[in-house]
Parts: sequence; C-alpha cells; structure tokens
Amino acid sequence: MQTLTVEQLNVYIRDYLAGAPLLAKVAVRGELSNVRVYPGSGHIYFTLKDEKSAVPATMFGGAGKLAFRPENGMKVLCVGRVSVFVRDGQYRFYAESIEPDGVGSLAAAFEQLKKRLKAEGLFDPAHKKPLPKVPFRVGVITAENGAAVRDIINVTHRRFPAANILLAPATVQGPTAPAELIRALRLLDGGGKCDVILIGRGGGSMEDLWCFNDEALAREIYACRTPIISAVGHETDFTICDFVADLRAPTPSAAAELAVPDVRELLRKFDNLRGRMNSLVEARLQMLSQRLNALATRPVLASPQAYLDDKRMLVAQAEERLHRAVDLSMERRAQRLQVLSEKLRSLNPLAVLERGYAVVFDASGGVVRRPEALASGEKFSVKLAGGQMDATKV
Repeated sequence: MQTLTVEQLNVYIRDYLAGAPLLAKVAVRGELSNVRVYPGSGHIYFTLKDEKSAVPATMFGGAGKLAFRPENGMKVLCVGRVSVFVRDGQYRFYAESIEPDGVGSLAAAFEQLKKRLKAEGLFDPAHKKPLPKVPFRVGVITAENGAAVRDIINVTHRRFPAANILLAPATVQGPTAPAELIRALRLLDGGGKCDVILIGRGGGSMEDLWCFNDEALAREIYACRTPIISAVGHETDFTICDFVADLRAPTPSAAAELAVPDVRELLRKFDNLRGRMNSLVEARLQMLSQRLNALATRPVLASPQAYLDDKRMLVAQAEERLHRAVDLSMERRAQRLQVLSEKLRSLNPLAVLERGYAVVFDASGGVVRRPEALASGEKFSVKLAGGQMDATKV
C-alpha cells in the first residue's frame, strides 16, 4: 500500500479525471444558482443544479464572453470540463460556454435588456414625441450605400419633393456600429438640424441587427430632442431601438411614408380648405349685406333730422328736470339753514341778556355765581345787554 500526502492525492484525482474522455469536454444541463460575477476579472462563479444534485462551477472571464447576463434560476446548457481544485480537494465544473436552455444567448440578452429598460421607463408612451406634420428637414442614419437609403430617398422625394434629406452615414452591423450610430444621432440631433430622424437598415439575421439592441444607443435615442423613427429590418424584426424610438416603422420605406406627407394629399386638403374658406367668406358677406340693407331702412338713416329732434327733446327734458331738482334742493337747504339759525340764536348767551338778565364778573374776569363769592369792598363788573357797569361790594 502506497502512502500519499493530501496534495498528492488531490493531484492524482485531478489527473485521473483529466484523462477521462467523457469529462474532458461535456455538456451539462441545469439551473443557475449562487451566481457571482466579479467586475474586474469578469470571472463567473455559480452552482449548477437540478432537482437531486448540484455541482460548483466557474467560467473564467465569462462576463466578457457572454451576450446575456447569467441570473439565478435561469435554465442553461453549459459546455466545459470537470477537474479538481487541488488546494481544496473539491471537484468543479469549468465552463467554456453557457447558453440559455431552449433559447439562444442573443435572444436571452435581448429579453433581459428589454425588461430592464422598460422598468426604467424608456418605453413609456408618455415620453414619445409627436412627429411634425410637414417636415422639411429629414435626417437619415443608415449605411451610405445600402438599399435602405435608396428606398428612403425614393419614397421621400416621391411623396414630398420639398423635403431636404440630411444623411449621416454609419455602419449598421458589427462591433463598431453602435458607436457610429450614436455619433450620427448626436450630429443630426444637435442644433435642431432636423425636424425628424430616421434610423435603421434592411433585414438580416438577429446577429446582423444586433447593434440596434445596444443599450448605449437606446439611451441616446431616448435623450434625443428630435422625434425618432426606428426602421430596422423587416416587419417581423424587433429591436430595442424600435421600443425606445418615438415611432416604429416595419421597413425603411414605411419609415419614409410615415415621416413625410403625400404632396397630393396635401394639395387635396388645401383645395378643401380653400373651398371651405370661400364658402365661409361668401356666407359672411351675405349676412353683412343683409344687415346693411336692414340698417339702411331704419328711420334714423331715412330721416336723420327727425332722429336728431327726438334726441334734442330728450336733452331739453333732462335739462328741465335737472333745474327743478337743483331749485328744490336749494330750497330745502335754505329751510334747514333757517331752522338751524333759529336754534343757534336761542342758544346765544347775549339773547338771554336781551330778556333783562345780567352776568357778574370778578376782577379777574371770572363769572360770579353767588354773592358770598365776593368779599366786602371787592370790585366787580356787571354785563348787561346794553353795556357793562363797574361796582364795589359793600
């Protein structure tokens, strides 16, 4: 019997498992739990489990390799190898790829981003801007030589030749596409250069259209001040841009039809408006003519002198009533003044003296009310109606 150290035992088991063909590369289906993603390294640590068992697992640098975000409870299919971590003596599944079970990774990433942005309110209809009725400056963001730009130009010029198309070319496929699309958006949205902006491309696979599912691009569309029409792929294709834009068009050609009015329809509406305006003006003129005829037959216009005489009589009557009112008011005020004068005269002290009374004043001018108020030999004066006398008390 051979004696081994713990490390030797773990190394032997690791090498033994590494030599097993089945474990060198195996696909395992299960459910994710205890998912931990380390931002710096991008390593993903998780547990892969089913109803009866579980195994610890690791995917080195997985955060930068996966299009979707692993979440607890997600059903996945992992491809990798089984080995033993020598230090802990624990066997572990080392994943090389992870795919959502039953759906592709791009579809899972699309649904995750769609759910998150919807929760943030980026798809809220209350934020959608209305399209201008008659845009004269139409911005277009797509590939410079693609079929989409030709369709947009043809449809726009056919429907509304007065529209001026401003093309901001951008790559619409591949890893550099989101940054170019964002640059083009900022160029057309800045300074109010456009009345409406169309962004999109022709059809393709989900991978071909993936740049229009970029989160940074979606947030840039949400922040634009100019109304945005998204026209990506065919009628059955949906991208994140479609949900965050102010309006989704099934195709680039349809986007052009939604963006600009049909000049023939505008002319028809103008003709209808002109006819309505003419009818309204004629009806107004007829009504005013009838009113003028009615006014012309009134007595004031037929015989102005009689009308003026009537007004003069009214003024004369008003003048007469005014004079009577003034005379009556003056008479009443004179009578009241007479009454008040008589009342004032009755209260006059001098009027009392006229009736034979007198007032006695001491030397200082004070009124003497009792004889004992004066001492014997003290001088005083007596005020009568006809004058004043000086005297001395004996």
